[in-house]
Parts: sequence; C-alpha cells; structure tokens
Amino acid sequence: MGLAITAPDQGPALYSRLRRRLFPYALITPSVAVIGGILAFPLGMLIWISLQHYGLRELINHQGEWVGLGNYQKILVDPLFHAVIVRSLAFTFTCVSLTVALSTLIALLLLKVRRAVRVLVMSALVFVWATPVVVTVDIWQWMFDYEFGIINYLLTQLHLGNFIHHNWFDNPVQGFAVIVAIVVWYSIPFVTITLFAALLQMPSDVEDAARVDGAGSWRRFWYITAPILKPIFLIVICLSTIWNFGIFNQIYILLNQRPSSDYFTIAIYSYRESFGVTQYGLGAAIAVVMVIVLVIVTLFYVRETVKVAEIS
Repeated sequence: MGLAITAPDQGPALYSRLRRRLFPYALITPSVAVIGGILAFPLGMLIWISLQHYGLRELINHQGEWVGLGNYQKILVDPLFHAVIVRSLAFTFTCVSLTVALSTLIALLLLKVRRAVRVLVMSALVFVWATPVVVTVDIWQWMFDYEFGIINYLLTQLHLGNFIHHNWFDNPVQGFAVIVAIVVWYSIPFVTITLFAALLQMPSDVEDAARVDGAGSWRRFWYITAPILKPIFLIVICLSTIWNFGIFNQIYILLNQRPSSDYFTIAIYSYRESFGVTQYGLGAAIAVVMVIVLVIVTLFYVRETVKVAEIS
C-alpha cells in the first residue's frame, strides 16, 4: 500500500511574500493620491492651454483657438527662448554649486567649534531660513541701492574703486552676481542643517582609522565622508536644482517688477508672455517645458539615489 505525498500548503507563504512586497506601496498610495489629485487638474489645464492660441480676447470669451504644437514650435525657434534656457541652466548650476560647496564647509566647521558657537551659528541659520523672501530681497535691494546702498559706500571707503551712484543692475553680469548671492545666502541654511545632521550620524571609527593611517583632511573627506554622504548630497542637489531653476521672486522683486530681457529666466519669461503681453498659450508652453526639464532632472537624481541605496 503506497503512501500519498502531499505538497505543503503554499497559501500562507505566498500571502506573506505578497504582503511584504505590497506593503510599502500601500503606505505611499495615500500621499501619491493626494499629490496627484492636487496637481492633476492645474497641470492638465496648463497643458491644455499650451495647445491653444489663448490671448486676451480668448480669455474674455473663455474659448481658445486650437493650434496643437504651434506654441511649442514658436518658442523653439525663438532666439530669446534659447538664451533664456542657457541663462537659466547656467544660473541654476552656479547657485547649486556655490550653495552645496559653502554649506558643506560650514557643516564641517560646525563639527570643530564649541557648543556655544555651534548654537549661535545654527540659530543664525534658522533665522535666515525663517525670514520671508520679500523681506530678504528688500534688505538686499537697499544694500545694493545705487544712491543709498551700504555696499557702494563700503567699497568706496575701502578704496576698491569709485562706487558712488554705481548701479549694479546696469550690467547683467554684475546684476546676476547680486542675484546669485541672494539665492545662495537664502539656500545655505537648509542645506547646511541637512548636511550637519548627516555628519553627526557618520561612524567615527572609519575616519579615525584613516587619520591614523596618515590621510589628510582633504583625502578623508573625498574618500570617506563624501561617499557616505552621497545620498544626502543627491537629495539637497536635487531640491536646490528644482528651487533655483524656477526662481522668480528674487529677480522680480529686486528689479522692481520690471526685469529686462537680459534678466529673463524661464519662470520670468513664462510670466512675461502670460501676463505681460497676454499670450497665455505661449506662457503655458514655456511653463510646460520648464516642468519637463525639472522632471528629467528629478528622475536622474532619483535613479542615482536608488542606485546608491541598492549598493549600500
């Protein structure tokens, strides 16, 4: 009489595996649903308007004229649009590079100073971070005012040249240098605090071993600290890129709401086409291009972050 061999019940094991795989998605589904619900309608309307000729008359009549990809073709052959894209990318790269470099230096210095100095510096950073953008820009605007600005006065008193009644914004290079300084100054607190928090979590034994082996400060940072903090660097670089590529308030307020074409970034250019010359379709098309660029950049940083997470 043969013995019947029965396969073990795979039901509970299969259910457990499916639960482990689907549980993370279940956790993020509510957040994704809320974000998608908030963004879906305005983003859909933006794309819809970008496919139409939508001027002041169409706005009054609540009916645009369908042009398909005509608006995109128009901006892609516009030399001003090309200049704006290059300017926006260069501006973003400069701001992000300076922000991350200076924030890293400040975060490393905070590890070396006494507790009282650390508290004072951190408090100052939080104060800068908490100051509204409008107030910040107004202060900087007064500092660089061509008639009453303290910067012109100090530079003249230091015999670095005659800066009496010097207008920094007559020259776009000087003007963007001031704008970069404002953006970097306002961005440093978040990046510094984030990097400093990450540095506090680093294991000290690896760096101590490298110091014993004779590695200098630069080699310890480049071969030990930087690789460990790479995921944090990717996050702050991604966020800084998103914020700086779409910069608007600092330029618009600093130039008294009348920026010339030399100061157009992609956000300013989109606003000018939409509300300056009432070409809402063109402005929407420029805004869609800006969204596409930011999505590409975000996907790149997310992919790099996932690679780092899989390796570790």
